[in-house]
Amino acid sequence: MRLSPLPVSLLSLLSFLVLSPLSAGAREQQQQHAADGDAVSIQTAAPVAPAAAAPVAGEEDAVPISTVFNGVEVPPMKELSGEEFDQEIKDGYWLVKHYSPWCPHCISIAPLWQTLYEYYYTSKPLGSTQSADTQSSLNSFHPYYNFHFASLDCVAWGTACEAHGVRSFPAFLLYKNGVFVKKFEGKKDMQGLSTFIEEALESIRPGSRPKEGVKLPEPGATGIDADAKPDRPAAKDKDVAAGAAAGKEHNDKAAAADAEATPGTETGSPRKTSKPSPHKKLAKASKHKQTPNEMGTSVSLSAESFQKLVTTTQDPWFIKFYAPWCHHCQAMAPNWAELGRDMKGKLNIGEVNCDVETRLCKDVRLKGYPTVLFFQGGERVEYDGLRGTGDLINFANKATDIGDGVRDVDVAAFEEMERTEEVIFVYFYDHATTSEDFVSIERVLLSLIGHARLVKTKDAALARRFKISTWPRLMVARDGRASYYKALAPQDIRDYRKVLSWMKSVWLPIVPELTASNSREIMEGKLVVLAVLSRERADEFVMARREIKNAALEWMDKQTQAFQRERQELRDAKQLRIEEAEDRSDQRALRAAKSIRVKMDEFERKQVGFAWVDGVFWERWIRTTYGVEVKDGEKVIINDEDNRRYWDTTLSGHSIAASRTSILETLPNVLASPAKIKAKTTTSALENMFFELRGAINAHPWLALALMAAIVGGAAVWGRGRIRRGKSGAGPGGAMSAGGFFKLDGKEGLLGAVVGGGQGNGKVD
Repeated sequence: MRLSPLPVSLLSLLSFLVLSPLSAGAREQQQQHAADGDAVSIQTAAPVAPAAAAPVAGEEDAVPISTVFNGVEVPPMKELSGEEFDQEIKDGYWLVKHYSPWCPHCISIAPLWQTLYEYYYTSKPLGSTQSADTQSSLNSFHPYYNFHFASLDCVAWGTACEAHGVRSFPAFLLYKNGVFVKKFEGKKDMQGLSTFIEEALESIRPGSRPKEGVKLPEPGATGIDADAKPDRPAAKDKDVAAGAAAGKEHNDKAAAADAEATPGTETGSPRKTSKPSPHKKLAKASKHKQTPNEMGTSVSLSAESFQKLVTTTQDPWFIKFYAPWCHHCQAMAPNWAELGRDMKGKLNIGEVNCDVETRLCKDVRLKGYPTVLFFQGGERVEYDGLRGTGDLINFANKATDIGDGVRDVDVAAFEEMERTEEVIFVYFYDHATTSEDFVSIERVLLSLIGHARLVKTKDAALARRFKISTWPRLMVARDGRASYYKALAPQDIRDYRKVLSWMKSVWLPIVPELTASNSREIMEGKLVVLAVLSRERADEFVMARREIKNAALEWMDKQTQAFQRERQELRDAKQLRIEEAEDRSDQRALRAAKSIRVKMDEFERKQVGFAWVDGVFWERWIRTTYGVEVKDGEKVIINDEDNRRYWDTTLSGHSIAASRTSILETLPNVLASPAKIKAKTTTSALENMFFELRGAINAHPWLALALMAAIVGGAAVWGRGRIRRGKSGAGPGGAMSAGGFFKLDGKEGLLGAVVGGGQGNGKVD
């Protein structure tokens, strides 16, 4: 494919981000997707519709029901509570699935997990002869092995999952008497999980498992021949001696883990749940790994190496997904190689050939080539910037800063950051802030790469500076100006999607630079005061940017004051109605007045944004779109991208200067209805007529609806009149006076000529 030349429309700035279409392919089954994939976390994209066996967030919890497998009733699998987690698993072996209701892999693997539980629950230990109705006997599975299956929702009980080192979903952890023993590592399919379980069962009761292994059901099956042999016998013989040795090794490990988790306690004494689990210690120890990208190259990844190096680790990776035939990918290749060399010892750089690793690329759900993704800890974020070497390196450097999580700052460190950062999100917390709160705020880190910095603080001086009185509280400082996340309830501050949505609305600087990557975000949905500047004139450039920023700050202050004034007027009007109703002793009017709700989230008038653009770099686009010559000096344009129009003159007809006074005098005249200054268009006459028609419909929807109804009604009346006139013109026998055909009642002849005798019996049309 080729990159189209820069057109007149502003949206042509996004042409650098055009992606080659993906080749079509049949969608693989979700079950195999969960098997080959690994732990993933929730993304900012829309949640996947869950399968029947998976829970659906936002809906009422369904009442668990029993199922039937091999003719035996199976009780619902136990859903653990985070508050009572250690108490519930303190007796016996517990294999627990830690999951998220929104995780696609968790949703896909749910039927497999349920079938595996039903199969083992109804299975017979070696040598046992219990019947289907004796599941409560000591020779049935649960009493014989004291082995249990359970699940834990990590969205609802994030603290419990974090305490056991769970950082990605789904995670299968084995516990003995409340102490972590082992985590399942491997392919998450029926065979892989069964092998893990069989090893645990053999260690519990050496010699009790079949030597050749077990025949496993398909996910979703309701039964299987209990005496059937596996298609592929187990590679290792299972005799009593080997089982006893394995059991001793396993029990020694569990005992050592138990002693480590509860040092200085006597046997049978209660455990302290605050002690970290061995798994969490291993997770902490795993942070000290070898230097990333030691060779300074981009590593070619296969599906297997991707799962081993990226999915199942906490290491950050910057990965390009490409196709060899894609022209954009070919053009990007040298820049990507240079990125690998520059990130030596800093960040892992990789690439995936989607013509070879088709399944992996389908699982990632790519929309086009090339797609560049940043991965860390099971989460990912897509890079949507330009593909130049400098742009890629800049993003990669910012990505390496998040390795240690959200940085804790004091007032001195924050003031130092303000000198270099235009946008800083600050999370205020205190001693009562819970781990769920910290986990939820950590999740937005990846999405903020390349946009803004996020820090946390409990510094009292910073709280006094920004007038913080409730904790936790989230705010953003843009050029020193504070804006606050309005939601204060704990469930709102933990809502990842709401928090990220608010962050996206304020993560741009007050006066950002317009680039190809952010043009749509800046220009759509509002009027934009766009300053055309040139860095070649350094003094004028600095002065113009300062004037634009001052104009933006003053305009924001005026809008805030107008908003508060309008809201106060509505409150005064409500109070006046209440007082009038009380004076008249009119209870009905009093109730109506008190029920009035004053709610003003935002103005109905169009919002105004501010930005500047490098006139030298975008000279051609600026000249062809707005007719502005950069060499003539700094200019200001007020652009309405939604209606493809703009204003470049004041009410007196002079060009809008890059000054606070000129901008603030012109804006009210442009926002007036109708505008006091005639707009110019960036489109052709036909396109302009379309946008004007759309604008008129949006401005007067009821009038447009009435006009449309009148047109439809008029057309219906006209059509019925035509039909009636056509029917009334029909003569006896069906001859039409105004028709295009004729029919003779008697003998037929050309134009009614009499056949024989000259008598005129025929009808002439």
